[in-house]
Amino acid sequence: MWQKRLTALIVLLVGAGIGFFVYNSQITGSWPFKLGLDLSGGTQLVYRADTNAISGSDIADSMSSLRDTIERRVNMFGVSEPIVQTETGSSLAGSGGEQRLIVELPGVTDTQKAIALIGQTPVLEFRLLKEGKTPPQEGVALTNANELFEPAAITGKDLSSAQLQFNQSAGGIPNEPTVVLKFDSKGGSMFAELTKKNVGRYFGIFLDGVPISVPVIREAIPDGSAVISGGFTADQAKTLARNLNYGALPVPIELISTQTVSGTLGEQAVQDGIMAALWGIGAVVLFMLLWYRLPGLLAAIALLVYIVTVLALFKLIPVTLTAAGIAAFILSVGMAVDANVLIFERMKEELRKGSSTADAIRDGFARAWPSIRDSNISSMITAVILFWFGTSLIKGFALVFGLGVLVSMLTAISVSRTFVLALGANAKTGFMRFLFGSGTEIRL
Repeated sequence: MWQKRLTALIVLLVGAGIGFFVYNSQITGSWPFKLGLDLSGGTQLVYRADTNAISGSDIADSMSSLRDTIERRVNMFGVSEPIVQTETGSSLAGSGGEQRLIVELPGVTDTQKAIALIGQTPVLEFRLLKEGKTPPQEGVALTNANELFEPAAITGKDLSSAQLQFNQSAGGIPNEPTVVLKFDSKGGSMFAELTKKNVGRYFGIFLDGVPISVPVIREAIPDGSAVISGGFTADQAKTLARNLNYGALPVPIELISTQTVSGTLGEQAVQDGIMAALWGIGAVVLFMLLWYRLPGLLAAIALLVYIVTVLALFKLIPVTLTAAGIAAFILSVGMAVDANVLIFERMKEELRKGSSTADAIRDGFARAWPSIRDSNISSMITAVILFWFGTSLIKGFALVFGLGVLVSMLTAISVSRTFVLALGANAKTGFMRFLFGSGTEIRL
């Protein structure tokens, strides 16, 4: 018996240690919870990506490159923990659907500033002029670019670096500011192949949809570099090189919606969420105490161990908490208690059949386990489906719910069982019989 009680004591101490970590790290700010926009305040920008010039097989790679580019850019501006993700909608015809980019900027409540962080990044494209077409004027926006030029053969996602240089060649304007582009290995190979197969043809270098240069391919360029010379001043060329190094967008994007949550509203949402969690947990604990008495008290202690364990995991993973995530967490608390209800009801049935207290506890847990396992697995399958197919809001709910259900299944079986077995009580006689009763049942 002393081994069981020592194990229960160790579980209590570990739970207390985890609880101290959660509390202390939050007070000192050493390991705070990661809050979503609806709780911390900030701005969400939703962009529509124009993938018409990209073949279907390359859309996924282009969107991934777009996400990485935007994330790199907002990180350079010092935005704390931005969330950049892509999403495929179904509003457009075709197999790919509408491609969207969602940018969440915690702490940035100035919408124009948020838009500027994204909008200053140029879209760089290399497009061959179609056969029989006349080269357009450089530096002038085109309304019929798709009629004149082929789809982009190389985009900003293939760019490695951009550098300001001054033209020293005899064929150009002396000391003209130019921007020299260096492609990555894949882009360099593509550019070399493009120039090799199309000697004598025009190709346009597009920046934000404007053909800033439409040169003739004189010869193959195998070294993976290109030169942009668009009549820039030194400052203009320097700015262009800097912005391209920040990350040229592989596809054009269009802002379609913005949402701003003030810090005050976010703080109020946090307080409301905490109060909802406290009231929900308090009501559950009170029910367990009144209906299941001593086992209910032990279940309440196990529930506290579960709560601090899940909160610690939220910090360590980390999980971005939103209002939907808090709701999922409260729901998972109910799932944890539901498992204890099944266990205690099976224990009572075993006691009524005349089993000893120790046998009733063991058989009660054993009989309840299949039901607990199946119900929790079905809940986790639902969480996985929601996470796989849901939007960002649904994914946050699904992640918190799935994690909570997994931990609750373990604590309901292991922690609660450890505490109940550590009692070593005889539930058939005296006051202990009353404490192991339930509801309005009184047996002394």
